[in-house]
Amino acid sequence: MSDTTETVPIYTATALQIACKTVNLCPDAEAAAKVRMASLERIAAYVTTNVQFVHFHNGSTVRLVVLPEYFLTGFPLGNSHEEWRAKAAIDYDSPEYEFLGELAQKNNIYLSGNVYEIDPNFPELYFQTCFIIGPNGDVILRYRRLSSSFEVTPHDIWDKYLDIYGIEGVFPVAKTEIGNLACIASEEIMWPELVRANVLRGAEVLIHPTSEPGSPKTTDREACRKARAIENAIYIISANTSSIDDIPIPAYTCSGMSKVVDYHGDTMAAAAEGGESMLAHAVIDINAQREQRRRIGMANLLSRQPTDIYALMYSTYPIRTGNGLLRDGKVQEPPDRDWFRERQDNILQRLTDAGLL
Repeated sequence: MSDTTETVPIYTATALQIACKTVNLCPDAEAAAKVRMASLERIAAYVTTNVQFVHFHNGSTVRLVVLPEYFLTGFPLGNSHEEWRAKAAIDYDSPEYEFLGELAQKNNIYLSGNVYEIDPNFPELYFQTCFIIGPNGDVILRYRRLSSSFEVTPHDIWDKYLDIYGIEGVFPVAKTEIGNLACIASEEIMWPELVRANVLRGAEVLIHPTSEPGSPKTTDREACRKARAIENAIYIISANTSSIDDIPIPAYTCSGMSKVVDYHGDTMAAAAEGGESMLAHAVIDINAQREQRRRIGMANLLSRQPTDIYALMYSTYPIRTGNGLLRDGKVQEPPDRDWFRERQDNILQRLTDAGLL
């Protein structure tokens, strides 16, 4: 565990851009498991090569490798909750986590990514989970995606989730020898509050597994990535898919955009569009970042935030409230997608009636 006054050795972080082999069309859970394990074998070779290549090429030590969003399965496209839970969601003690743990140990790295996962406290559900595995092979952080259009999140069972995990489990930050690490998933980069909540808990490096549209234009997520880095003085490591294979969308729709952004909002490294790549790697200097965060001046945006004002406005004008899937303290079976659509429609109507839209 590191205190923010300690010196952190300079190291390299890699956003590994890889193809996602989906499980949507697999006939059963057994076939899906084979796809996942085949993906892990391919990923293991990439990770090990990246660690060795970077050290040989420039003498730097890779200590953090980030994998894309839902890199083992893809996302549910026309799959029911029950079907996707069976095909895509993994357990805490799964062969997949064991494999990834051994990979992190072998390479002495912190290894992060995003999967669909079954929490033993909520066995009827699954969550989209960002994880960090330490060099000892253990999972040291689990962040459950909080904003999703058509998937269950902790907010839907808010009271019970808080009872079990507390707010530190909602916005977990791992204080490590390479700095304070936190995670968000994909489009969550577009909500400044989600990033700020992690920063308020001490995050210095934001790990961002994503599967986002790639374009030579400035995309919405690209603009927000830079904004989040600047306003929070935080490093952002975004690992995107190079393709999403074996589902009926063009494979390279979500491609490229893997990059390392520094705490000034500058892109330090980026992978090319449209292919697998390990070139989105850059040197992370936590000590320089901490010095910048402690500097007095107009540019220190984080220290100038009047958060009590924001808290007052949020409490006065709530938008989406939690516990939609709790009844008398019990978790309800996940609804179909119409439930999520109806919830958003009700929110929009309420905001319209209040004169806010």
